[in-house]
Amino acid sequence: MTAIDFGSVSFTADRAAVAIALQQVADRYLDGMEPTVAEAVRYALMGEGKRLRAILLIAAYRASGGTGDASGLAAAVEVVHAYSLVHDDLPCMDDDDVRRGRPTVHKAFTVSAATAAGLAMVPMAARAACDAAMTLVGDPRVAGEIVRTLMSASGAGGMIGGQLLDLEGEGTALDLSQLERVHRLKTGALINASVRIGGLAAGANESCLAALEQYGAAVGLAFQIADDVLDITATTDQLGKTAGRDVELQKSTYPALLGLVGARQRAAALSDDACRVLHDAGVHSPALDYLARFIVARRS
Repeated sequence: MTAIDFGSVSFTADRAAVAIALQQVADRYLDGMEPTVAEAVRYALMGEGKRLRAILLIAAYRASGGTGDASGLAAAVEVVHAYSLVHDDLPCMDDDDVRRGRPTVHKAFTVSAATAAGLAMVPMAARAACDAAMTLVGDPRVAGEIVRTLMSASGAGGMIGGQLLDLEGEGTALDLSQLERVHRLKTGALINASVRIGGLAAGANESCLAALEQYGAAVGLAFQIADDVLDITATTDQLGKTAGRDVELQKSTYPALLGLVGARQRAAALSDDACRVLHDAGVHSPALDYLARFIVARRS
């Protein structure tokens, strides 16, 4: 996976810090877990990835005035994301064999081990987020709000609810508003939470938090539109997962509704909106600006 890097805006060091933090999460919280399940969790966490949600959290933290090391919080968000991929790939869900360029967890282990690993990663993420927030901020109220934000985005009112709607929509022609509802939950909720958590950890005021949340909502939806485009324009090798699965699973997609050009235009408009919201609120962050553009222009 290519590191996110553009001109003077580089995230190589942040990705390395998040990788170390994820290793520490595994070392700290897997002790005492059933060995096969623990191995499956570690496999899921250590898979190569863009770490986009983690990078967004760190960028939002700095944009809000944070000066500490937020990699521990960023790692907690990545635990949730990794869990979602493990379960998304299961035979009863999207039934995929490849993720991040290697066998999916249920292929490398078993369906039972992958299912148990995903379930174990949810409380692990909550513990990791609480511990990291207390280390970084030291305020139990802020730590509680961070954990609530992460778990809310991960649950039935966020990612899991969106996944259910996505499964129910297979073989059904969703209209644009229905499709956007699915993806604002399934994909957008955790991306939005990542940005909000960065602001919360830095003690951002309400105006800044509101701008970050609008930014997060826009880039979260733009990310999913770009994913839909890539599913039909990129190869399996480029994506690190099986290309063309949306068509096989008869999912409604943005290119199917808007056309390829229209989908790309919609994603670009959301990226523009995200950057404009920050600028209008006086939140100046070359990193967040770049990430909004990268989400649309990426090739994997």
